[in-house]
Amino acid sequence: QVQLVESGGGLAQPGGSLRLSCTASGFTLADYAVAWFRRAPGKEREGLVLTISGDTKTAYADSVKGRFTISRDSAKNTAYLQMNSLKPEDTGAYYCAALMYVETITPLWEHWQYDYWGQGTQVTISS
Repeated sequence: QVQLVESGGGLAQPGGSLRLSCTASGFTLADYAVAWFRRAPGKEREGLVLTISGDTKTAYADSVKGRFTISRDSAKNTAYLQMNSLKPEDTGAYYCAALMYVETITPLWEHWQYDYWGQGTQVTISS
């Protein structure tokens, strides 16, 4: 079965950290560009970060630059989103997505038609 599954969401305090995981099954995640998105309550979906296959190019949204880091573990067929210095406005549903045949990143990357999406994991930042 081909799917992406996110995990690691939960409740954290402002200033805290969380690490989200995105595990692929049925395909090799390392062959794909991986992106993380967030949908905050009452807001449109926001692209947070994209990394292409080989992780030679990565783009972060200004809202998370310097606080969030994307990484991969090919042996586990998993991508991660390390989130530090969390803020209440980081609250939302987080989704990972994968897209094949990406060689470069354009400003419209968050609007691309991704091949696979996860079901999402909820992150709540509150004291």
